[in-house]
Amino acid sequence: MTHEKIIIIGAGPAGYTAALYAARANLEPLVITGDKPGGQVSITHIVENYPGFPDGIGGPEMVQLFHDQAEKFGTRYSYDLVSSIEVDEGPPYTVKTEIGETYTADALIVTTGASPRLLNIPGEEALTGKGVSYCATCDGFFFKGKDVVVVGGGDSAIEEGLFLTKFASRVRVIHRRDKLRAKPILQERAFDNEKMEFVWDTVVEEIFAGENGVVNGVRVRNVKTDETTRLDTDGVFIFIGHIPNSWPFEGKLEMDDNGYLITDDHMQTNVEGIFAAGEIQDPVWKQVATSVGQGTAAAMAATEYLAAKEHEQKVRRPAAVPGD
Repeated sequence: MTHEKIIIIGAGPAGYTAALYAARANLEPLVITGDKPGGQVSITHIVENYPGFPDGIGGPEMVQLFHDQAEKFGTRYSYDLVSSIEVDEGPPYTVKTEIGETYTADALIVTTGASPRLLNIPGEEALTGKGVSYCATCDGFFFKGKDVVVVGGGDSAIEEGLFLTKFASRVRVIHRRDKLRAKPILQERAFDNEKMEFVWDTVVEEIFAGENGVVNGVRVRNVKTDETTRLDTDGVFIFIGHIPNSWPFEGKLEMDDNGYLITDDHMQTNVEGIFAAGEIQDPVWKQVATSVGQGTAAAMAATEYLAAKEHEQKVRRPAAVPGD
């Protein structure tokens, strides 16, 4: 069993940033990366909305820079996956991993993120980053003058669809029901937008690629008539929800009804000394920039927490008796 001052669970933008700040505070953080270091940005072709990169930067390149900068200041990495934590008798808290490692830590920062809900249809995985996307804000620019489809009917689907109309020539919303679930104000804006069209009572069953290896169409099925059709399109944007990666913390940390960790103004969970940052506790913004800010706040709060604990222990320590 290895003891650490602080362990950061997860290695997306929030985790790397938390590691950078913790390392610069001489906490020698250990990052347990999970099975997808970098998170969703690692599969984003290019990021153009992060400050400091006016010409954009590739998602994998950005992740590597995050990794290297945190490592430069003393961050260590374990390429493992956390299977559970024990909080009842802490601090220190116990962290167990998939390969059988056990750690204890005086503080934890959880940055395990959220994963987009997948359609799980042929072509989806292979064409992710080649016309299949889960982030219009990230990838919309690359579809200037193109025809795209949006899958979903909730707030995210309509908000992202409206954003895509700034670039695409046509945005067709494919929804399995005959009415949207999005807020009325979003529906009104969508129905009033001349670039948006709606394909009702329909599901996407397959995504196709052309000879160049990028998306050129989808097969859809009407759920009422069972009729299948091919729709030509240049891009498929899927917005059917996100799944927070919070399963190792069930019954340990407080969550909302959708599984997002609940934090206070200092990014602390309901358990003292355990903090969270990024999409694991952010069901709204889901941007690299916001995750970086949340990771910063969590690391600074954790640093203050550990300093206060150290001071408290010094005060409680009995004074030395002369002659001892």
